[in-house]
Amino acid sequence: MTQRRSITALAAALLLQALSSSSGFTPTTIIGSSRSAAKRTISTPHQQKLYSQQNPNNDDNDNNIEINRRSFTTASAAAALSSLLVTSSNVPFLPVAPAMAAYEESKKKQRILITGSNSGIGLDAAQRLALRGHEVVLACRTLNKATIAADTIKTNIANDSEDALEAISTIKNIKLIPMECDLADLKSIDKFVNDLKKANGDGASFDAVCYNAGLARNTEASDVLRTAQNFELTIGTNHLGHFYLNNLMTPLINKDTGRIVVTASSVHDPDSPGGAQGKTATLGDLKGLEDAVASGTGKFDMVDGGSFNADKAYKDSKLCNVLFTRELQRRLDESGSNIKVNSFTPGLIVSTGLFRDQNPVFTKLFDVAATNLLKVGETPHYGGGALEYMTLSNKVGEKGGEYYFSAPGSSKYGDAAFGKQFDVSEVSKEALAADSGKGKRFWELSEKLVGL
Repeated sequence: MTQRRSITALAAALLLQALSSSSGFTPTTIIGSSRSAAKRTISTPHQQKLYSQQNPNNDDNDNNIEINRRSFTTASAAAALSSLLVTSSNVPFLPVAPAMAAYEESKKKQRILITGSNSGIGLDAAQRLALRGHEVVLACRTLNKATIAADTIKTNIANDSEDALEAISTIKNIKLIPMECDLADLKSIDKFVNDLKKANGDGASFDAVCYNAGLARNTEASDVLRTAQNFELTIGTNHLGHFYLNNLMTPLINKDTGRIVVTASSVHDPDSPGGAQGKTATLGDLKGLEDAVASGTGKFDMVDGGSFNADKAYKDSKLCNVLFTRELQRRLDESGSNIKVNSFTPGLIVSTGLFRDQNPVFTKLFDVAATNLLKVGETPHYGGGALEYMTLSNKVGEKGGEYYFSAPGSSKYGDAAFGKQFDVSEVSKEALAADSGKGKRFWELSEKLVGL
């Protein structure tokens, strides 16, 4: 074990040197080598308890390190990796668990919509669901992207099959519907839903709608990009676009057994290691949205009214996703609907389109370190499985307003993790506090901004 730690520490030094040369970042150790210092980087108490239950023989259960999916700046990513690598004596290497039973799901063939299904976990989930015989609407920013996604799924099926005739039959029978839905333009969303209604000649409702699409700008960006309606692009797409789409889609969802799935991230929580790096997520008193509504322009830079910060904007958008989930469930319950809405984090997945605007050299190094060296990153296939589980699992369908999480590196368990390592967890303090009234005001302002 001592030799292993020495090798890991050496790898840390080499990696950080590479990161420094590619990003201009001077690495520093942000966690001391002592056990007490390592404790400051553990995830929430509930997540520690989950990990302890899943790994009862591990002596360092309280040192569970959580690395989050999306919002690492170049500097914070290097610092986080530095902490994980250099203090490896305090970091548990999670043991591989035995295979677990598959989760229970409805056998009914479903109609499912997924935004952002042209890449990453959305594409993987769409393929998984289509192979199970479900009808999947691929809602992508352009029709071309959606069409390519459908073709990619068919190509993957052909390449993965050992029987050509079986592959041909499978491809012929899968139900994929590529459609255009640009979440940065409310008019595009209107057209998408209208086209969906026209195509839905049988009047069948949707069994599940997955709000998965998201964007994260280069964390060093200082210019404020805007949607067609003048919203800041990150919040406008990740939250307001989905918010508006949901208003149009809810009447089309089966009110007795339907569900809504929201792809969030643990960086919404400033108390999580990834969420603690750089500017942390907070919506403040919603001043940015309040002013945007009062001015009648819809123009804001940040939800809290502060100066634009690209990294914080992404984290804020994930906090918006969590607040949206909880407030939507409250409203659905009040209306008498049995639709269940839940959010989840698929973990740290570097090899997706979300990191496309980051330094490519850094991103590649980060991916190799997180996924292959440290085993704390997840694969797109695992993330797709998480989305599939959220969509189909009977357990998830029992209760709404929840947030699902798994410890880093859980992709090594494969699909056996779902319902075990991947389970209900805690949201941030701000998200919890918002239940007392802030969530309602946040919803009202969102309605006014999108013209509802």
